[in-house]
Amino acid sequence: MTMSSIKIECVLRENCRCGESPVWEEASKSLLFVDIPAKKVCRWDSLSKQVQRVIVDAPVSSVALRQSGDYVATVGTKFCALNWANQSTLVLATVDKDKKNNRFNDGKVDPAGRYFAGTMAEETAPAVLERHQGSLYSLFPNHHVEKYFDQVDISNGLDWSLDHKIFYYIDSLSYSVDAFDYDLQTGKISNRRSVYKLEKEEQIPDGMCIDVAGKLWVACYNGGRVIRLDPETGKRLQTVKLPVDKTTSCCFGGKDYSEMYVTSARDGLDSEDLLRQPEAGGIFKITGLGVKGIPPHPYAG
Repeated sequence: MTMSSIKIECVLRENCRCGESPVWEEASKSLLFVDIPAKKVCRWDSLSKQVQRVIVDAPVSSVALRQSGDYVATVGTKFCALNWANQSTLVLATVDKDKKNNRFNDGKVDPAGRYFAGTMAEETAPAVLERHQGSLYSLFPNHHVEKYFDQVDISNGLDWSLDHKIFYYIDSLSYSVDAFDYDLQTGKISNRRSVYKLEKEEQIPDGMCIDVAGKLWVACYNGGRVIRLDPETGKRLQTVKLPVDKTTSCCFGGKDYSEMYVTSARDGLDSEDLLRQPEAGGIFKITGLGVKGIPPHPYAG
Protein backbone atom coordinates (compact mmCIF):
# COMPACT_ATOMS: atom_id res chain seq x y z
CA MET A 1 0.00 0.00 0.00
CA THR A 2 1.48 3.34 -0.94
CA MET A 3 0.81 6.28 1.34
CA SER A 4 -0.63 8.26 -1.57
CA SER A 5 -3.69 5.97 -1.79
CA ILE A 6 -4.99 7.33 1.53
CA LYS A 7 -8.06 9.49 1.08
CA ILE A 8 -9.57 11.74 3.76
CA GLU A 9 -13.00 13.27 3.42
CA CYS A 10 -15.36 15.10 5.73
CA VAL A 11 -18.49 12.96 5.44
CA LEU A 12 -20.53 15.00 7.90
CA ARG A 13 -20.14 18.67 8.76
CA GLU A 14 -21.79 18.37 12.14
CA ASN A 15 -19.96 21.32 13.77
CA CYS A 16 -19.53 19.33 16.97
CA ARG A 17 -18.34 21.38 19.91
CA CYS A 18 -16.54 18.23 21.01
CA GLY A 19 -17.28 15.17 18.88
CA GLU A 20 -16.22 11.89 20.51
CA SER A 21 -16.71 8.14 20.83
CA PRO A 22 -17.29 7.03 17.22
CA VAL A 23 -18.78 3.51 17.09
CA TRP A 24 -19.76 1.59 13.97
CA GLU A 25 -23.12 -0.18 14.06
CA GLU A 26 -23.01 -2.84 11.37
CA ALA A 27 -26.72 -3.69 11.61
CA SER A 28 -27.77 -0.20 10.51
CA LYS A 29 -24.58 0.66 8.56
CA SER A 30 -24.39 3.72 10.79
CA LEU A 31 -21.81 5.63 12.77
CA LEU A 32 -22.75 6.56 16.31
CA PHE A 33 -20.93 9.39 18.06
CA VAL A 34 -21.49 12.01 20.73
CA ASP A 35 -21.06 15.76 21.07
CA ILE A 36 -20.12 16.03 24.74
CA PRO A 37 -21.04 19.61 25.77
CA ALA A 38 -24.00 19.73 23.36
CA LYS A 39 -25.41 16.68 25.23
CA LYS A 40 -26.10 14.95 21.91
CA VAL A 41 -25.88 11.35 20.80
CA CYS A 42 -25.88 11.18 17.01
CA ARG A 43 -26.40 8.37 14.52
CA TRP A 44 -25.24 8.97 10.96
CA ASP A 45 -26.62 6.56 8.36
CA SER A 46 -23.82 5.92 5.86
CA LEU A 47 -26.29 4.93 3.14
CA SER A 48 -28.90 7.71 3.38
CA LYS A 49 -26.38 10.23 4.82
CA GLN A 50 -29.09 11.30 7.27
CA VAL A 51 -28.36 12.06 10.93
CA GLN A 52 -30.61 11.35 13.88
CA ARG A 53 -29.87 13.05 17.19
CA VAL A 54 -30.98 12.38 20.76
CA ILE A 55 -30.50 15.10 23.36
CA VAL A 56 -29.82 13.96 26.93
CA ASP A 57 -29.82 15.92 30.20
CA ALA A 58 -26.06 16.15 30.88
CA PRO A 59 -22.76 16.06 28.95
CA VAL A 60 -22.65 12.70 27.14
CA SER A 61 -19.11 11.43 26.67
CA SER A 62 -19.39 7.95 25.15
CA VAL A 63 -21.88 5.62 23.54
CA ALA A 64 -21.73 1.86 22.98
CA LEU A 65 -23.82 -0.90 21.48
CA ARG A 66 -25.96 -3.07 23.74
CA GLN A 67 -26.43 -6.80 23.19
CA SER A 68 -30.17 -6.63 23.94
CA GLY A 69 -30.59 -3.86 21.38
CA ASP A 70 -30.30 -0.08 21.59
CA TYR A 71 -27.34 1.50 23.34
CA VAL A 72 -25.59 2.42 26.56
CA ALA A 73 -23.97 5.78 27.20
CA THR A 74 -22.03 7.68 29.84
CA VAL A 75 -24.04 10.77 30.76
CA GLY A 76 -22.67 13.11 33.43
CA THR A 77 -21.40 10.66 36.08
CA LYS A 78 -23.97 8.01 35.18
CA PHE A 79 -23.86 4.81 33.18
CA CYS A 80 -27.17 4.86 31.28
CA ALA A 81 -29.23 2.70 28.97
CA LEU A 82 -30.39 4.69 25.95
CA ASN A 83 -33.69 3.90 24.28
CA TRP A 84 -33.42 5.34 20.77
CA ALA A 85 -37.07 5.06 19.75
CA ASN A 86 -38.45 7.09 22.64
CA GLN A 87 -35.27 9.10 23.21
CA SER A 88 -35.11 8.23 26.89
CA THR A 89 -32.29 7.26 29.24
CA LEU A 90 -32.42 4.93 32.21
CA VAL A 91 -29.72 5.17 34.88
CA LEU A 92 -27.90 1.89 35.47
CA ALA A 93 -25.28 3.19 37.94
CA THR A 94 -23.76 6.44 39.23
CA VAL A 95 -20.10 7.12 40.13
CA ASP A 96 -18.08 9.94 41.76
CA LYS A 97 -21.03 11.00 43.91
CA ASP A 98 -18.65 12.95 46.17
CA LYS A 99 -17.23 14.95 43.22
CA LYS A 100 -19.89 17.38 42.02
CA ASN A 101 -17.63 18.86 39.34
CA ASN A 102 -16.80 15.54 37.65
CA ARG A 103 -18.14 13.92 34.51
CA PHE A 104 -17.39 10.78 32.56
CA ASN A 105 -15.14 10.98 29.52
CA ASP A 106 -14.26 8.24 27.03
CA GLY A 107 -15.69 4.72 27.37
CA LYS A 108 -15.64 1.39 25.53
CA VAL A 109 -16.94 -2.14 26.02
CA ASP A 110 -14.44 -4.94 26.67
CA PRO A 111 -14.56 -8.34 24.88
CA ALA A 112 -16.57 -9.83 27.78
CA GLY A 113 -19.27 -7.15 27.58
CA ARG A 114 -18.22 -4.87 30.46
CA TYR A 115 -18.51 -1.12 29.84
CA PHE A 116 -15.27 0.63 30.83
CA ALA A 117 -15.26 4.40 31.27
CA GLY A 118 -13.30 6.96 33.24
CA THR A 119 -14.02 10.35 34.74
CA MET A 120 -12.40 13.79 34.89
CA ALA A 121 -13.08 17.20 36.38
CA GLU A 122 -15.20 19.43 34.12
CA GLU A 123 -12.90 21.69 32.08
CA THR A 124 -12.72 25.47 32.49
CA ALA A 125 -11.24 25.56 28.95
CA PRO A 126 -10.26 22.69 26.63
CA ALA A 127 -7.69 20.52 28.51
CA VAL A 128 -7.66 23.01 31.42
CA LEU A 129 -9.07 21.46 34.59
CA GLU A 130 -8.49 20.53 38.20
CA ARG A 131 -5.93 17.72 38.14
CA HIS A 132 -6.13 14.18 39.54
CA GLN A 133 -9.93 14.21 40.09
CA GLY A 134 -10.79 11.29 37.81
CA SER A 135 -11.02 7.52 38.18
CA LEU A 136 -11.42 4.51 35.91
CA TYR A 137 -14.51 2.31 36.29
CA SER A 138 -16.31 -0.50 34.59
CA LEU A 139 -19.97 -1.42 34.58
CA PHE A 140 -20.37 -5.20 34.71
CA PRO A 141 -23.29 -6.89 32.93
CA ASN A 142 -25.06 -7.27 36.32
CA HIS A 143 -24.77 -3.46 36.78
CA HIS A 144 -22.12 -3.79 39.51
CA VAL A 145 -19.49 -1.03 39.18
CA GLU A 146 -15.80 -1.74 39.71
CA LYS A 147 -13.36 1.10 40.41
CA TYR A 148 -9.81 0.41 39.25
CA PHE A 149 -7.79 3.46 40.23
CA ASP A 150 -8.09 7.20 40.84
CA GLN A 151 -5.78 10.24 40.46
CA VAL A 152 -6.63 10.43 36.75
CA ASP A 153 -6.46 13.77 34.92
CA ILE A 154 -8.42 13.13 31.70
CA SER A 155 -9.51 9.50 31.32
CA ASN A 156 -9.40 8.82 27.61
CA GLY A 157 -8.78 6.25 24.87
CA LEU A 158 -9.07 2.56 25.67
CA ASP A 159 -8.99 -0.80 23.92
CA TRP A 160 -7.90 -4.42 24.34
CA SER A 161 -5.26 -6.52 22.60
CA LEU A 162 -6.46 -9.11 20.10
CA ASP A 163 -5.75 -11.97 22.55
CA HIS A 164 -7.60 -9.98 25.27
CA LYS A 165 -4.58 -10.22 27.61
CA ILE A 166 -3.66 -6.53 27.54
CA PHE A 167 -5.75 -3.45 28.26
CA TYR A 168 -4.52 -0.24 26.64
CA TYR A 169 -5.41 3.08 28.24
CA ILE A 170 -4.71 6.80 27.90
CA ASP A 171 -4.72 9.43 30.66
CA SER A 172 -4.33 12.39 28.30
CA LEU A 173 -2.18 14.72 30.40
CA SER A 174 0.39 11.98 31.02
CA TYR A 175 1.12 12.19 27.24
CA SER A 176 1.46 8.42 27.29
CA VAL A 177 -0.29 5.33 25.98
CA ASP A 178 -0.24 2.76 28.80
CA ALA A 179 -0.75 -0.99 28.97
CA PHE A 180 -2.01 -3.25 31.76
CA ASP A 181 -2.13 -7.01 32.05
CA TYR A 182 -5.77 -7.94 31.65
CA ASP A 183 -7.80 -10.85 32.99
CA LEU A 184 -10.84 -11.25 30.75
CA GLN A 185 -12.57 -13.66 33.18
CA THR A 186 -12.55 -11.25 36.13
CA GLY A 187 -12.02 -7.88 34.44
CA LYS A 188 -8.99 -7.25 36.69
CA ILE A 189 -6.06 -5.12 35.52
CA SER A 190 -2.47 -5.01 36.81
CA ASN A 191 1.15 -4.12 36.03
CA ARG A 192 0.73 -0.66 34.46
CA ARG A 193 3.44 0.46 32.05
CA SER A 194 3.91 3.00 29.27
CA VAL A 195 4.12 1.66 25.72
CA TYR A 196 4.40 5.00 23.88
CA LYS A 197 5.25 8.57 24.89
CA LEU A 198 3.91 11.24 22.55
CA GLU A 199 6.23 13.61 20.68
CA LYS A 200 5.75 17.32 21.21
CA GLU A 201 4.11 17.93 17.81
CA GLU A 202 1.70 15.05 18.42
CA GLN A 203 0.22 17.07 21.27
CA ILE A 204 -2.42 15.40 23.48
CA PRO A 205 -3.38 11.70 23.12
CA ASP A 206 -7.16 11.32 23.00
CA GLY A 207 -9.34 8.47 21.66
CA MET A 208 -7.86 5.18 20.50
CA CYS A 209 -8.68 1.95 18.66
CA ILE A 210 -6.91 -1.24 17.61
CA ASP A 211 -6.56 -2.81 14.16
CA VAL A 212 -6.47 -6.47 13.04
CA ALA A 213 -2.66 -6.41 13.18
CA GLY A 214 -2.80 -5.52 16.89
CA LYS A 215 -1.48 -2.00 16.28
CA LEU A 216 -3.00 1.03 18.04
CA TRP A 217 -4.43 4.12 16.37
CA VAL A 218 -4.47 7.24 18.55
CA ALA A 219 -6.22 10.52 17.73
CA CYS A 220 -4.01 13.46 18.72
CA TYR A 221 -5.99 16.40 20.12
CA ASN A 222 -4.47 19.72 18.93
CA GLY A 223 -2.16 17.61 16.77
CA GLY A 224 -4.54 17.25 13.81
CA ARG A 225 -3.61 13.65 13.19
CA VAL A 226 -4.08 10.01 13.99
CA ILE A 227 -0.95 7.96 14.60
CA ARG A 228 -0.44 4.22 14.32
CA LEU A 229 1.68 2.67 17.05
CA ASP A 230 3.26 -0.70 17.66
CA PRO A 231 2.64 -1.32 21.38
CA GLU A 232 5.26 -4.07 21.45
CA THR A 233 8.17 -2.00 20.14
CA GLY A 234 6.93 1.42 21.30
CA LYS A 235 7.49 2.77 17.77
CA ARG A 236 5.23 5.01 15.73
CA LEU A 237 4.54 3.33 12.38
CA GLN A 238 2.44 5.91 10.59
CA THR A 239 1.03 9.42 10.83
CA VAL A 240 -2.14 10.48 9.01
CA LYS A 241 -2.76 14.24 9.12
CA LEU A 242 -6.27 15.66 8.98
CA PRO A 243 -7.47 19.13 7.89
CA VAL A 244 -8.55 20.00 11.45
CA ASP A 245 -6.45 20.46 14.62
CA LYS A 246 -8.73 19.00 17.26
CA THR A 247 -8.96 15.36 16.25
CA THR A 248 -10.57 13.58 19.19
CA SER A 249 -11.16 9.88 18.52
CA CYS A 250 -11.18 7.17 15.86
CA CYS A 251 -12.78 3.84 15.05
CA PHE A 252 -12.93 1.43 12.15
CA GLY A 253 -16.19 0.85 10.30
CA GLY A 254 -17.75 0.68 6.88
CA LYS A 255 -17.13 -2.18 4.46
CA ASP A 256 -15.35 -5.00 6.35
CA TYR A 257 -14.19 -2.41 8.90
CA SER A 258 -11.70 -1.13 6.32
CA GLU A 259 -12.58 2.56 6.74
CA MET A 260 -11.55 4.74 9.65
CA TYR A 261 -13.88 7.34 11.11
CA VAL A 262 -12.44 10.28 13.06
CA THR A 263 -14.34 12.73 15.25
CA SER A 264 -13.22 16.31 15.89
CA ALA A 265 -13.98 19.40 17.98
CA ARG A 266 -14.60 23.14 17.54
CA ASP A 267 -14.50 24.30 21.15
CA GLY A 268 -11.31 26.24 21.84
CA LEU A 269 -10.89 27.46 18.24
CA ASP A 270 -11.16 31.19 17.55
CA SER A 271 -12.72 32.73 14.43
CA GLU A 272 -9.36 32.78 12.64
CA ASP A 273 -8.84 29.07 13.35
CA LEU A 274 -12.34 28.32 12.07
CA LEU A 275 -11.69 30.17 8.81
CA ARG A 276 -8.59 28.02 8.34
CA GLN A 277 -10.43 24.78 9.20
CA PRO A 278 -14.11 25.16 8.31
CA GLU A 279 -14.68 21.42 8.76
CA ALA A 280 -13.69 21.53 12.45
CA GLY A 281 -16.21 19.55 14.48
CA GLY A 282 -16.96 17.33 11.48
CA ILE A 283 -16.77 13.57 11.04
CA PHE A 284 -13.99 12.36 8.75
CA LYS A 285 -13.65 9.12 6.83
CA ILE A 286 -10.20 7.79 5.96
CA THR A 287 -9.96 5.13 3.25
CA GLY A 288 -6.95 3.37 1.75
CA LEU A 289 -5.18 2.69 5.03
CA GLY A 290 -4.67 -0.91 3.91
CA VAL A 291 -5.62 -2.28 7.31
CA LYS A 292 -8.91 -3.25 8.92
CA GLY A 293 -10.34 -2.88 12.38
CA ILE A 294 -12.45 -5.19 14.51
CA PRO A 295 -16.16 -4.86 15.30
CA PRO A 296 -17.05 -3.10 18.58
CA HIS A 297 -18.15 -5.30 21.50
CA PRO A 298 -21.70 -4.80 22.79
CA TYR A 299 -22.47 -4.26 26.48
CA ALA A 300 -23.79 -7.57 27.82
CA GLY A 301 -26.13 -6.19 30.51
